[in-house]
Amino acid sequence: MLKNLPQREVDPLWCLLDKFNADQRKNKIDLIVGVYRNESGKTPVMQVVQDAEQLLANKAESKSYKQLSGNTKFNRQIAQFLLGDNNKLDSQCTIQTVGGSGALRVLADFIFCSSRNAIIWNTDPGYINHRPIMEAAGLKIKSFRWQQKHGQLNIAACFADLEKAKKGDIILLHGCCHNPTGIDPTLEQWQAFADYCQYKGLIPFIDMAYQGFGESPEEDAAGLRLFINQLDLVLVAASCSKNMGLYCERTGAAMVITTNTQQLHNIRTVLERITRASYSMPPEHGAAIASLLFDNIKPWFDELSACRDRIVNVRQALGNIFKELNAPTSLHIISQQKGMFSLLPLTAEQMIILREEFAIYGTSNGRINLAGLQKSQVRTLAEALISVVKS
Repeated sequence: MLKNLPQREVDPLWCLLDKFNADQRKNKIDLIVGVYRNESGKTPVMQVVQDAEQLLANKAESKSYKQLSGNTKFNRQIAQFLLGDNNKLDSQCTIQTVGGSGALRVLADFIFCSSRNAIIWNTDPGYINHRPIMEAAGLKIKSFRWQQKHGQLNIAACFADLEKAKKGDIILLHGCCHNPTGIDPTLEQWQAFADYCQYKGLIPFIDMAYQGFGESPEEDAAGLRLFINQLDLVLVAASCSKNMGLYCERTGAAMVITTNTQQLHNIRTVLERITRASYSMPPEHGAAIASLLFDNIKPWFDELSACRDRIVNVRQALGNIFKELNAPTSLHIISQQKGMFSLLPLTAEQMIILREEFAIYGTSNGRINLAGLQKSQVRTLAEALISVVKS
């Protein structure tokens, strides 16, 4: 059997992280992996999470199996967190999944079960794991350009590429804080996407991995809520990894919102059959923590706001130094983007120069995680970027 095992390349992201860890230079900067870090360079456990864990430990409730859909209270709460207070809560089916990536895969399998010939239209550039997940489910992928123009998303380029999409195809969008570009649609552009989906008969698939890292949880959900109030079918993959810091707890949710409410029971059955054949049921601990945070959102929102503000301040500081040093115009746009990530205007060769000459690590396509940058490192990064771009 092993003689026929195909040779696969090591995941490039983790390969790059191995290179960073082996680098002996003391001034090295890690902007690779998409995790939030505080000013000390650590990924902290929120105080509200620590308190919730202590409460759960004191209760010492049973570790017996839960339902295939996971923690039902968590499912209701995250549905309301995503959708807000509207009547669409009666038009949705939500199940807990193994993180946001698990939600993406479950929904990809769901699409394959019901519409295996549908094309998934993914942003280019896009989240590095979207394509492998969709392809692993047997789906075909095509891309549409996701670029900036005059400080906003170039939506005309999106629609020019999507003109080839056909009725029943899926358009995969980032709900906020686009990974890797940091380019988010305005509310008017979200409306244009909704109108286009209506016109073309496309089904939106929203990856909501960073709710609360752009503006606020409510503002970051505005595009999603616009879609669900106007379209007949919307798919949503959600994650608690970033906004609750529950990375290794693998806590997420897959949601289907439809005006065809008679199908909700069957939708749940299909989703549960998919998870049953994969991992049976998701882990309980992270969902139990998240449920306690949803019970009392203000302390959690306060900590989340502090994380968001730190990223905004780092962006602003970087932008100020770019102005001070008369940086090339292509670099200034970084300070206007949202969320954890930005895509540098550098080639793969220039990213190697940034790594080898300046000990600054980002992915080969130019993605950097600004949440991994400390204030003491901002000027170092700015000067290095200016040097590489000008060279």
